[in-house]
Amino acid sequence: MIFRQLFDPQSSTYSYLLADERSGEAVLIDPVLEQVRRDRALLAELGLTLRCTLETHVHADHVTGAWLLKQRAGSRVALSAASGAQGIDMPLAHGDRVPFGERYLEARETPGHTTGCMTFVLDDESMAFTGDALLIRGCGRTDFQQGSARTLYRSVHSQIFTLPPSCLLYPGHDYRGLTVTSVDEERRLNPRLGNGIGEADFTGYMNNLGLPHPKQIDVAVPANLQCGKLSDMPIQSAEPAWAPLTFTFAGIWEIHPHALEEIADKVQVVDVREAAEFNGPLGHIKAAVLIPLGELTARAGELSRALPVVAVCRSGARSAQACVILQRQGYSDVANLAGGMLRWRAEGFSVEGGRQ
Repeated sequence: MIFRQLFDPQSSTYSYLLADERSGEAVLIDPVLEQVRRDRALLAELGLTLRCTLETHVHADHVTGAWLLKQRAGSRVALSAASGAQGIDMPLAHGDRVPFGERYLEARETPGHTTGCMTFVLDDESMAFTGDALLIRGCGRTDFQQGSARTLYRSVHSQIFTLPPSCLLYPGHDYRGLTVTSVDEERRLNPRLGNGIGEADFTGYMNNLGLPHPKQIDVAVPANLQCGKLSDMPIQSAEPAWAPLTFTFAGIWEIHPHALEEIADKVQVVDVREAAEFNGPLGHIKAAVLIPLGELTARAGELSRALPVVAVCRSGARSAQACVILQRQGYSDVANLAGGMLRWRAEGFSVEGGRQ
C-alpha cells in the first residue's frame, strides 16, 4: 500500500493519501482547498487514480478541497450522512466500507467534536485516521457545531481505544509538528482521555476551555456544508492560461519542450547555466537570455514583468531553483523547462551553437 501524510501550514491540517499499489486506486482523507494542486501533482507523479475524498467531519478551520477535486480529478465525495452537508456522493454510516483497489477503510462514527465526526480505520486495523475526535495527547473542542464532551468521551473509548494497542493513530491536526501516535500511547498518556480519567472529569475540563472560535469558521463551515463548493473560487485554484503547464509535487510549474517551442515568441527564456555551458556542446535556445543562477537574484530586474518567464538549465535542477528565486522577486508567470537542455536536444528541437 502507498501511504503519504501531507500538511497544510496555514491551518495545520493533515491530509492522508492511501492507495492500493497494484490497482493504483487511491483515496484522500481531509483534502484542503489551497493544496489541491499539490495533491493532484502527487497523484500524477505516483500514477494514481483518485477514487474518492473522505472527510472526517465538517471542518471549521479550512475549506475542503473535495468539491474541486471532484471537478478536476473525477473523485467522489464521502462524508457522514449525519453531517448535514449537501452534495455528498457517498453518504457514510457507521460500519460502511470505502474501497480502494483491494483495500478498504471502515467508517466509524465518533461524534462529539461535531455531530458528523468519523474515524476511518484501515482494513487490517494497523492505522486509523481520527480527524479531530482524538489528537496527539489531546482532542478536538466540543463547544460548537453541536459538540458534546460527554459524547466525545464515549466515542473515543468505544470506537478508538478498542482498536489494537499497536494501531497507529493519525490526527486531523497538530500544532506542534507531531505526526503520529498509537492507541496504547493515548490510552496511557493522553492527559484528557487516557490513564483512567473519568467521564465527569473530562466533561468538566472540556466545558471550561474558554477557547476563541476558529478564525475561518464563518467561511469554512458554510462552504464545507456544500462539500467545499464556493461561489467564488480562490485565485490559487485557477490554472495558468499562458501555456499548458504541469504542477509538480515539489511546487514548481513545468513546461515541456514541445509546448515551449509553440509559444517561444510569447515568452522570455532565461538560461541559468554558466557562460561556458551556454556556449558549449548543448548549445542554447534561440533568443535565450544568459543569467547564471548565482547572479539571478541581483539581475532579475533585467527581465520583463510583462511576459512569462521560462527558466532553463542543463537538466532542469538549477532552473527549478531559478523559478523559486524569480517568484520571490515578484514574477508570477514562471515555469521550468522540464528536463532542461538535455531533453530539449534529445527531442530534436533546434539550438544555437553547440554540436550539431
